[in-house]
Amino acid sequence: MTEPSGDTLRYCVPAARAESELEIKNSVFIGSVARARSPEEALAFVQDTRQVYPDANHHAWAYCITGGPQALIGSSDDGEPGGTAGRPMLAVLQGRDLREVVAVGTRYFGGTKLGTGGLVRAYGGCIRAALEELPIVELVYHRLVRVTIAYPLYGNLTYLLPRYGVTIADESFSDVATLELSVPYDQEAPVAELLRELTNGRVILAEHMHGGHYVEYER
Repeated sequence: MTEPSGDTLRYCVPAARAESELEIKNSVFIGSVARARSPEEALAFVQDTRQVYPDANHHAWAYCITGGPQALIGSSDDGEPGGTAGRPMLAVLQGRDLREVVAVGTRYFGGTKLGTGGLVRAYGGCIRAALEELPIVELVYHRLVRVTIAYPLYGNLTYLLPRYGVTIADESFSDVATLELSVPYDQEAPVAELLRELTNGRVILAEHMHGGHYVEYER
């Protein structure tokens, strides 16, 4: 895994699929939202949604995989007038600051044209409604740290670590205790100080890091 930085250390993603339906001047708009970790997953979700509603007139879509200036994003109006469907949905996703997310706006045409502004509001609205039903989790990057300590320190250390959100992923025992720690990125400094104080400077956190992973927290 590439070492994350900046706003990739903590971000929110969908925890499940959500759907909502709006009816506007006899046209039915179905907003579907789910998690997609790549553009390929996003387009697969679009295709799945087409199969769920095969007789719909349009399946406009948008996805936002990453954020920032180099955001990995995409959208399509799927036959609606340019800029009236995909982009408004993408704006809604980005406005909620979601990552790894795909949205599909499915339309059953009701016979009445809505105009450019009406379509923008309808497609954006069906996705906003779906997001209201969407369970979300926050991904927080944790450093993996393997430390070896003397037994007299074990009880005190394992009592104090949870105060910093640290979990013990694994542990083994011989003449010393070896702990595999998962440390939230924003708790590195206080955890480093804790280890330094308890071991009289023998354990330096930065010297024992060996990668990292994301931990999910319910929002």
